[in-house]
Amino acid sequence: MAKVMIVDDDRTTVKLLQTLLELDGYEIAVAGRGADVVPTAQEFNPDIFLMDYHLSDMDGVDVIRTLRASEQFATTPIVMTSGLDVEDEAIEAGASIFLVKPFEPDELPALFTRLIAG
Repeated sequence: MAKVMIVDDDRTTVKLLQTLLELDGYEIAVAGRGADVVPTAQEFNPDIFLMDYHLSDMDGVDVIRTLRASEQFATTPIVMTSGLDVEDEAIEAGASIFLVKPFEPDELPALFTRLIAG
């Protein structure tokens, strides 16, 4: 199965998503701060990112811009999530798709498969 990097500072959300995705066979890495994303991603080399808009140290869109500027992650699918209406900002920064919270976690595997396949 694919490798998913969850970028979110809410431990409850991370634990829920991690558990559900691991049950579906995904390999998971987690970054709780924007500053941790690039070093963790370089080591883990995810097939897709699941990223929250609000992080404790920066906005997720800033992290997306950093990832898109990197040759290694310039085309890696990024799913951004938020309870706020920031879809235009997320897509403009380079997100592949935007999900409004709350979303159905059981819909993620099909979405990930589609995005990874291109």
